[in-house]
Amino acid sequence: MRLLLIEDDAILGEGLRDFLRAEGHHVDWAVRLLDARALLNEPYDALLVDWQLPDGSGLDLVRRLRREGDDRPMLMLTARDLLKDRLEGLDSGADDYLIKPFDPEELVARLHAVRRRRVGAPTGVLHLGDVDIDLAACAAWRHQGEGRQRVDLTAREWAVLEALAARSGRLVSKSDLEALILGAEHDVQSNVLEVYIGNLRRKLGRERIETVRGMGYRLVAGSAA
Repeated sequence: MRLLLIEDDAILGEGLRDFLRAEGHHVDWAVRLLDARALLNEPYDALLVDWQLPDGSGLDLVRRLRREGDDRPMLMLTARDLLKDRLEGLDSGADDYLIKPFDPEELVARLHAVRRRRVGAPTGVLHLGDVDIDLAACAAWRHQGEGRQRVDLTAREWAVLEALAARSGRLVSKSDLEALILGAEHDVQSNVLEVYIGNLRRKLGRERIETVRGMGYRLVAGSAA
């Protein structure tokens, strides 16, 4: 996943950034609302937002984004542990609410839970024709005869598949997909995305990824093999 972390505590922010990157996620870290606003147009999979920031309220940012129709998962990270604060955070549009201090592994588990709800896969497994995509296990299987076989994917191929699976049935522009899987490494002159898409089609079935010419790609159920 590509994540935006908005956290002003240097020790916590650095620790979370490094942990999440070690887990395979792309993480951009902002310490102020001003810095975060410059990044909000990027296609993040989720926002991790501290409530109290040096230049304002992270909760006010969540409220504003929801009013503007931003439906990305947003998790509040805060030391405010009163029931009324938790209720206010959730009622304002946050998908989840973690009270500091928390274990980074819990944060990752909460992120996966939010994503499962968003893609409509309560067990974490998305079924698309003859392909099963397990978002929690970071793996894909293809049904063959009476059984199924695990699909051998590189880390980057999985990143592309995960980004499409999290938006299953929705069109994802080429630029957004490149930003999601490559982050700061994104090079507009590169054709690396097309290479990954071609590999996935060969491994999962050409009909599994639809190209909308000039616009982007969409993961579809297609027809079972």
